[in-house]
Amino acid sequence: MTDTTSAHSTSGHPPRNHPDATEAPQRRFSSSTPSRSSELADLKMRLHRSLRQYPDFPAPGVLFEDILPLFSDHLLHESLIRALELQVTDSYGQKQIPDVVVGLEARGFLFGPSLALALGAGFVPVRKQGKLPGPTETAAFEKEYGEDFFQIQSGAIKPDQRVIIVDDIIATGGSAAAAGSLIQRLGGTLIGYLFILELDFLKGRDKLDAPVHTLLSSQEKGTSKT
Repeated sequence: MTDTTSAHSTSGHPPRNHPDATEAPQRRFSSSTPSRSSELADLKMRLHRSLRQYPDFPAPGVLFEDILPLFSDHLLHESLIRALELQVTDSYGQKQIPDVVVGLEARGFLFGPSLALALGAGFVPVRKQGKLPGPTETAAFEKEYGEDFFQIQSGAIKPDQRVIIVDDIIATGGSAAAAGSLIQRLGGTLIGYLFILELDFLKGRDKLDAPVHTLLSSQEKGTSKT
């Protein structure tokens, strides 16, 4: 088969399916809102069917919701990133797309960088205390067994940059709230939070001072996470 693009392609004018690697990545947005909404709904159903559940783990009465199958298959992983991208672009519109995606340790690291690439944004990690080099900002939050601490590198967020915080699940909201305080301390504009799952009965979103978006619904009560 003859490659019909090669005769018209040069290093200065690459073919459409082989873009110049020196070009800056462009944010991808579709102009068809109904088709985007339908695509997102289909992706959500596909992803939700792929979750695994383990009754009575790690304790009796707890239904353990396992998100790891979403990463074990490359098509599911791709669907997850696409769904998150659509969730962000549909929620904020093209003019309010975040400049930075902040992922929380540890599962925010599983999809935060890929989502940032899809959005044309930067990625910044928030880590547990003592894991980041150089000057840092620190915020405390309560966990079921006591106090813990999140840190972010000083200067990682520039003043007025639009930031969205991502993690796998929102439960009590304490860790996400601590991360939000770090963003504001660095002068960033926190435009929202994005989670794969939400445990509604714990009312974690009530602790957060920016819009909260969740991709998938979970059981009403007695649900844990992986």
